[in-house]
Amino acid sequence: MILPNPMQQHTRIVRSLLQAPKIDCPGTCLGRCGHNWKNEMCNKMCNVCCNRCNCVPPGTGQDTRHLCPCYDTMVNPHTGKLKCP
Repeated sequence: MILPNPMQQHTRIVRSLLQAPKIDCPGTCLGRCGHNWKNEMCNKMCNVCCNRCNCVPPGTGQDTRHLCPCYDTMVNPHTGKLKCP
């Protein structure tokens, strides 16, 4: 019988603890962009950001962006403007 390497076991455990369950990006973004006057564009960009960050700030305003640091700091590489609605 071959026993698994303790370091490999440790790595698997740490990896599984760090991987958060995937959130429902389309549903979450519908809520975030529901009152936006550019609803279609808001949903598109929100889903891009959500898929990359696995996080969408609650509510519809800019005042909660800081609750999702990845989402909050993602910028458009061409313009330098914030990418996520």
